[in-house]
Amino acid sequence: EDRMTRDEIIRMAREAELPHYWVTGEIAFLNQLERFAKLVAAAEREACAKVAEEANDIGSSYGVAQAIRARGQQ
Repeated sequence: EDRMTRDEIIRMAREAELPHYWVTGEIAFLNQLERFAKLVAAAEREACAKVAEEANDIGSSYGVAQAIRARGQQ
């Protein structure tokens, strides 16, 4: 499966030091955070799809992968 799991979202939320409940340690507003993560992932997939569509200039799957990775450097 290519979508983020709840456990992955929780791991990233903890890594980003997002607010959590003091008593339980659970991430605050987890349902909303999951929805937000899905929206961000969908937007990034669409942006990567556009890079792939414009791959005529790139010429290879390696070039497409490099162009997608370069998005994080912008």
